[in-house]
Amino acid sequence: MGAESVPRREVVTGRPGTDRAGLPRPRPAVPAEEDTAVRILMHRQMRAALTATVLLAASLGLLPVTLRLLPLADTWPSVWLVLGVAPYPALLCAGAWYVRRAERNEGDVTAR
Repeated sequence: MGAESVPRREVVTGRPGTDRAGLPRPRPAVPAEEDTAVRILMHRQMRAALTATVLLAASLGLLPVTLRLLPLADTWPSVWLVLGVAPYPALLCAGAWYVRRAERNEGDVTAR
């Protein structure tokens, strides 16, 4: 029994991320080029995500208007068929576009 090592207990008396004086720990210095590259990547990824969201919201948001204007809105099976089938190609295309764009953004930034 005495040969087993017991982990030492630690007493936590303050918030994590602070030193003993209660001041925040300084962050490690990041090279300016790396910081700029990360910011560029974040902006590009955000732009791609917002573009995909706007395109999907516009296309799926206009679907009820389109159904209302089409003459096939009077027959219920065709309406449910369009509602059940039409959004999926748009979702798949937007998802595939976003993945390709995100990978291209990461490749552009890491190639620098």
